[in-house]
Formats: sequence, C-alpha cells, structure tokens
Amino acid sequence: SFFANKTIVLTGTLSFMGRTEASKILEDECGAKMSGSVSKKTDLVIVGDNAGSKYDKAMALHIPIMDEEQFHQLLIDEGKILF
Repeated sequence: SFFANKTIVLTGTLSFMGRTEASKILEDECGAKMSGSVSKKTDLVIVGDNAGSKYDKAMALHIPIMDEEQFHQLLIDEGKILF
C-alpha cells in the first residue's frame, strides 16, 4: 500500500467517509500509523474541507499534503473501498 509504514494525520472534514472510518482503513488495511498532530515525524497530511492549523503546520514543515480526492482515488485503486 502507498500508505504502509507512513505516519499520517487527517484534518478537516472528509465528505465520503468519517475520519474515524478513514483512520481505521489506513491503520488496519493499509498499514499506516495515525497521529493526531503534525510534527517533523509526520509523513503525510490528508486534508478535507475546512482544514485548519494542522494544514498550516504541515505547510510550514514542508510535509506532503494529499487532498481528499487523491486519498479517495488511492483507496479505490488499492481496492480498500468500492465506491
């Protein structure tokens, strides 16, 4: 999985699933480690609507950012979700 062994932070509102469900898929099916805050150890921040300070901190630390559409498409491509 693209997400395997990466520390990931979710921020903002995801329109296609809740953040709890997204976290569960990322951890259980993709092998990611979820974090509630952005730090230098963060590998990726996934942003939904109304992303706030976590997005700003990721930008300041030059951490890769993935928008919700890219995230959704990767989950589909990897067969983790069916819609």
